[in-house]
Amino acid sequence: MATNWQRIRFYIRLTVLILVLTKVLTDETRAEKEFTVAPADTQHDEDESSVQTTSTIETDEVYQHIQQQYGQKNRDHIHKVLQLDEKPKSTQELLVSDILGKLNELYETDIKPLGEAYHFHDLKQRKVDNGEIFASPRVLIMGPWSTGKSSLINYLLGIENDTYALATGAQPTTSEFTVMLNGREYKTVEGAVLAMNKSYRALEKFGQSFLERLMGIQIPHPLLEKMNIIDTPGIIENRKQQERGYPFNNVCQWFIDRADIILVVFDPTKLDVGSELEILFKLLKGHEGKVRIILNKADSLTPQELMRVYGALFWSLSPLINVTEPPRVYVGSFWSKKYNLVSEPNGQLFMEEELTLLKDLHEIVSNRIENKIALIRQNAIQVRNHALLVAQYLHVFQDKKSIFKNNKEVEEHLIEKPGEYRIFDTVLAYPDISKHDLPPPEQYHEFFKIHPIESFLPLAKHCPFYGPCPLERVEHAIHEKIPSLLEELYNQRIHNCKTLGYCGMNWDHTMNKYRKNVNENP
Repeated sequence: MATNWQRIRFYIRLTVLILVLTKVLTDETRAEKEFTVAPADTQHDEDESSVQTTSTIETDEVYQHIQQQYGQKNRDHIHKVLQLDEKPKSTQELLVSDILGKLNELYETDIKPLGEAYHFHDLKQRKVDNGEIFASPRVLIMGPWSTGKSSLINYLLGIENDTYALATGAQPTTSEFTVMLNGREYKTVEGAVLAMNKSYRALEKFGQSFLERLMGIQIPHPLLEKMNIIDTPGIIENRKQQERGYPFNNVCQWFIDRADIILVVFDPTKLDVGSELEILFKLLKGHEGKVRIILNKADSLTPQELMRVYGALFWSLSPLINVTEPPRVYVGSFWSKKYNLVSEPNGQLFMEEELTLLKDLHEIVSNRIENKIALIRQNAIQVRNHALLVAQYLHVFQDKKSIFKNNKEVEEHLIEKPGEYRIFDTVLAYPDISKHDLPPPEQYHEFFKIHPIESFLPLAKHCPFYGPCPLERVEHAIHEKIPSLLEELYNQRIHNCKTLGYCGMNWDHTMNKYRKNVNENP
């Protein structure tokens, strides 16, 4: 009787095991069917025809075709959103060249002379020159080591399996600042050679030790015709790694100031905030509108784990981001491999996040001219305010100095205590000047050590015998010339649209909330 009972128990266990295995195999088969599409050649033809006949991308259709049978994601949506298969027409290229040329001439004749007269660039403000005006939009990618920064670049360019793909791995692989540029053929460019490029000439000031850690990679690619992509060394919370031999933070600040969009990449395993990351977010202060956070490798998490990690990321970053509206966070897996099955319920979300990121990248290209115009107007306002402040320092000093006083002490007291002489308050009395646009008084402590107050001339002394004064030229540029240049751009676009049928390169026609407004003070 006992033997029969043991046999019955054995058969029951065997039956349960068979049922469990059958359930597992059934689920795997269903998953394979859901993530398998037609063969590559057929799929390519179908996607190509849909690109030609559809003006917008339906996210659910993209997600259904995003996984290929060989474990690679389809890239058609990248080409569609970034318009990599569309070449700008000659009229568009002429318009860009014409507007930027006029903007450069306006800067050289109306803004630069006043800046040079009062040594504006020694105030540690962003330097603007013709190289900056004609520079391509820049995408800056930063974050902790081994979070997928280089993989993201390889994915956007579709070079993951090419010999010139950026090195990736679980260990730190990027120790240089790498600038991805367009070129006729693939080649690497040494930092000293890249610094001869007018767009990157200013990097020479960080010394030869930095130039040895700077590298350019030229690739013939339609995306790099539209923008430069900069990969940065991963942040490592290690004192030994912090000793880089060059001013790392100053270099980061240079790229941050000039980037059109900044992608800070994290992954679920690297959410801790250390001193290096705190310094990075301090450098990002004032540029929060350009920052996008990427939570990469999210397909390794279940939906419940993803929710917890997302909350932990915001918890870690909240002390570092002192703005009312937090930066946009993109969640996904930004490389060519198909999504991990553990995150199958999140697949649609990941696809929507990726499309939104691509639209952000496209907008910095479509808004290139407007942003350059906004940059020059912002620079003109800063130059004007600086000249007015220096002129007021000079006026007060000349009023207070005397042959019976130690004028050196008068100058030092004036620099240390400008509030007692109402220097900044006097400048704020001018129309259209905001206190938020004035440099902090501390910056002038160092500035006047380089250029003593007595070395400057009053504003009136810079006026020519004929023609407007330099300050009047800058004011006219701020209020008349630059806005009229923007209006000319819009009118020319409307003309091209009506006469040539070329109505711009926007992926969609919704209003761009990230576009800089050149009609307001920065």
